[in-house]
Amino acid sequence: MAEVLSFRTDASKASASLVLRQLADGILRLTLNNPPANHLSLAMMETLMGELQNAAEDDDVRVVIIASTGDVFSAGHDLKELTEHRADADDGEAFFEETFALAADLMLEITKLPKPVIAEIDGLATAAGCQLVASCDLAICTDTATFCTPGVNIGLFCATPMVALTRSAHRKQAMEMLLTGETIDASTAKDFGLVNRIVPKQYLQQVVTKYASVIASKSPMAIQIGKEAFYRQVEMPVEEAYGYAAEVMVDSMMTEDAEEGIGAFLENRMPDWTRD
Repeated sequence: MAEVLSFRTDASKASASLVLRQLADGILRLTLNNPPANHLSLAMMETLMGELQNAAEDDDVRVVIIASTGDVFSAGHDLKELTEHRADADDGEAFFEETFALAADLMLEITKLPKPVIAEIDGLATAAGCQLVASCDLAICTDTATFCTPGVNIGLFCATPMVALTRSAHRKQAMEMLLTGETIDASTAKDFGLVNRIVPKQYLQQVVTKYASVIASKSPMAIQIGKEAFYRQVEMPVEEAYGYAAEVMVDSMMTEDAEEGIGAFLENRMPDWTRD
């Protein structure tokens, strides 16, 4: 399939350039494009949110990759933007509320998206940038990537990044990152459970695209059902989770894709998945 390259905007050409959009073979690559820091400013989050919402409704999109330009994956919220609003009549409280509420909505959009989202990290992912990584379904980074939740270093506690981090990394390791604010390297991030794979810089995009291609070849229906079920059951007590999972299995067995997939396996042929 020929590669399709396009750019979208919700409000202006300026906001469109914040996130580059590339779609090829069912894989949507969304690239944060505001170096050097790729801050999750209000405009960046609004633009990324719009792209994810569009992807949810686009049958041509099977997998989403979130990548970045420059040497920083994302330095999190724009502290300069936040500080400027301290001059507001309410000392910035309304803007702070809007920023952190939008960040939460963005992370939830990733979790609820009916398609897998892979973070492709080359460089530093800090604070809300680390939160973004932790919110994605999979994360693959270079061997020089670094991660941190440094709020405590500037008089804050990374409370919103904490939500995604504690659901991705192991609990005590997440607390270590939150309490110390120290930067961890790629190997430590993998040990902590924050990333899946570490690859040399020159192979990052190739490896991530390969993972995305493998996932894109599977049943869209099964992937959608499975992703939703994963995030629902993980918060349940084990007995409740098994009961729920059994219901999901029965419902899945009744789908066209399960019938087609099992039939294809028994007949030793490639399955023809439904597309809606």
